[in-house]
Amino acid sequence: MPAPKVRMKWRPTLALIVYVVLLAVMALPILIVIWFRAVEASSNRMAPAEIGALVVAFILTLGVAYVLTRTITGPIDALISRTEEIARGGKGAIQPLESYGTREIAVLSQSFLDLAGKLVDRTEYVRSFAAYVSHELKSPLTAIRGAAELLRDDDAERPMTKAQRLHFLDNIIADAVRLDALLLRLRELAQAETPVAEGRSSVTDILSSLRGRFPALNISGAGDTEISVALPQEAAGIVFANLAENALQHGATLLELRISVDARTAVILVCDDGSGISEANRQRIFQPFFSTRREQGGTGMGLDIVRAMLSSHGGTICLLQTTGAGTEFEITLPGPS
Repeated sequence: MPAPKVRMKWRPTLALIVYVVLLAVMALPILIVIWFRAVEASSNRMAPAEIGALVVAFILTLGVAYVLTRTITGPIDALISRTEEIARGGKGAIQPLESYGTREIAVLSQSFLDLAGKLVDRTEYVRSFAAYVSHELKSPLTAIRGAAELLRDDDAERPMTKAQRLHFLDNIIADAVRLDALLLRLRELAQAETPVAEGRSSVTDILSSLRGRFPALNISGAGDTEISVALPQEAAGIVFANLAENALQHGATLLELRISVDARTAVILVCDDGSGISEANRQRIFQPFFSTRREQGGTGMGLDIVRAMLSSHGGTICLLQTTGAGTEFEITLPGPS
């Protein structure tokens, strides 16, 4: 979507408005003095004290105008220049201004810098994401193409054995499954990054859905399982299905959701008895595309999708420190309405 364009026409600058308004205010007492002089007609000349007062008023007016210009228009012009620098130079140009003038302009500048930082981070994320996706799609597509060409070029004089043919077909199927899993993750990530309508999901329904989708896991709930959380059903399905799938892939047989609620937040602990996460990987698990199971088809997108989905609904997720085997995630969501 192209950015909307501001209608181009002549507009006075803020500095011009400040000076004109203040000079107009100053002109009022001058006009009053002239009026009374004309009415009284007692003297055609102004007294030196009157002239001095008008000069002092004029100088003070210019001084006030200068102060207003320096504290308002100066920082605004600097912010405009910084915007242009960021547009040309990217993240390196995101620097604080030398002067903000007023509290409101300081708040505006901070909001702008925060927004610019998020936009630049988003651009870098999209760039790395595109590079990752192109690589992940290219590998299985190349393998599928190679296997298909070998099957097509099967020579009648030196035909493939049945075992060889089945081997190539199995490779095609495996790569097609990997492509399907990657496309599913891409769809989930698109849903997580796109604003969606608000909604709520019952914890009981979440548990029931997980039991149906993951029969190999013994799934249970503890605490306030009768509440509903601030996640639409589709979003809740994506979040908890990804966590359950991760637990299953790491050898878990048990998965428990422990729910606690206060007036403002709902906290859900998602605990499993799998092999856990090594200390070396704890700081990397939420990084996009990081996976310890790439050879088994892992895309490294599951936890990033969970984080993005929760963030879009005002929630957070963090990995808790555990003793022994197993993994424990803490999900925080807005409290029940």
